[in-house]
Amino acid sequence: MSPSHFVLSSAFMLGLAGLAFYRTYILSALLCLEGLMLSLFIGLSLWPLQFDAMSSTPLPMIMLAFSACEAGVGLALLVATTRTHGTSRLKNLSLLQC
Repeated sequence: MSPSHFVLSSAFMLGLAGLAFYRTYILSALLCLEGLMLSLFIGLSLWPLQFDAMSSTPLPMIMLAFSACEAGVGLALLVATTRTHGTSRLKNLSLLQC
């Protein structure tokens, strides 16, 4: 296993563990999702260089665009739920309580 592969795998696992353990607030979940997307972006950016496959070069930019859209929608949901519920805790967002 190369050092870059190890770093990317550990960054992805840390983001996944953060998403699993720190789901108290919406903002912490969004930050963990952004960490996952960043590690995937770096991995997809280095993949064509490692395997000399130039047919997959637009994939990182497409994923980066989706990641920016995800961040925008997530922050809009954060603002909307904070205004309606008064808190940004994920526990208070159950559909059965609304």
